[in-house]
Amino acid sequence: MKSVVCFGEALIDFLNTGEQIDGALNLKNYRQYPGGAPANAAVAISKLGGKSYFAGQVGDDAFGEFLDNALQQYGVHTDLLIKHPFAKTALAFVLLDSEGDRSFSFYRHQTADILFERAQVKDSWFEQQPIFHFCSNTLTDTNIENTTFEAVSKAKAHRSLVSFDVNLRHNLWSQGQADASIVNEFVIAADVIKFSREELDYLAAGNNQAYIENIIEQGVSLLVITDGAHDIVYHGKNSDGSLYHDSISAPRVTAVDTTAGGDAFSGALLFALSQLIDPWTALDDPQLIHQLITFASTCGAHAVTKPGAFPALPTFSDVQQHWPLALLPTK
Repeated sequence: MKSVVCFGEALIDFLNTGEQIDGALNLKNYRQYPGGAPANAAVAISKLGGKSYFAGQVGDDAFGEFLDNALQQYGVHTDLLIKHPFAKTALAFVLLDSEGDRSFSFYRHQTADILFERAQVKDSWFEQQPIFHFCSNTLTDTNIENTTFEAVSKAKAHRSLVSFDVNLRHNLWSQGQADASIVNEFVIAADVIKFSREELDYLAAGNNQAYIENIIEQGVSLLVITDGAHDIVYHGKNSDGSLYHDSISAPRVTAVDTTAGGDAFSGALLFALSQLIDPWTALDDPQLIHQLITFASTCGAHAVTKPGAFPALPTFSDVQQHWPLALLPTK
């Protein structure tokens, strides 16, 4: 079993849980949850029985301590978690609509996560060739983009499989929208990519099919496109070099909170790949990939039926009946 290193932001999600009237005021209630896309993915892997590490930086404050403890409570290794001596832990306020879809308001100016430096990325992270996973929130300014480039470069130099969940948050970019040219540089550096349909449309500038063919030609081994409750579409390359694509139906559930649905999907896919003796061999096996994505979609669907991120992610016993029989049993 390989380990998975998830790099990026751990932050506090203040989830809107209701409201109350106080005199003339309508006051919203918020509950503190641990979050951050790569942190969620690390917990998803650990809760399924995998070995995950979170690599990132939080503040040396009450919120940072809470995140450190929360990750450890769910079995994530925090050896690579750094506490900045004065920068604060990032915060996000999460509002939910009537269908459980969320909107974010981030407090992330010069917070600890984006002050992670290139020199803090160590070769020792990759000595055992772990799977390496990251998201686009570590591309939003020059410093953290350079740090992410350093981490991806070291991962590739050690022949680690690189996973990129694009996970665009346009309001984190100074210009109000993601820089597609920067994001696409990291797309073609990865082996496994997950987009939402909206993210693909944005990065491909509407020329989706040519874009997909181009990035696979440049070395991406598996591209997965999620689309809410609609079919999950995926593209890859067979061992003979020919391209394949297929789709599966997303499980039907009643969504309560979609905050961790995509991270549960990504974590479950990475967990499944980590259980293989050689995860690279799965990427040119369409039948096995179909099984892994079906399992991952079940995990994502499970997560959106509960509030919060870490607590909503499934354990292996929650989804065991969907585990691909082609793979060895796990705990």
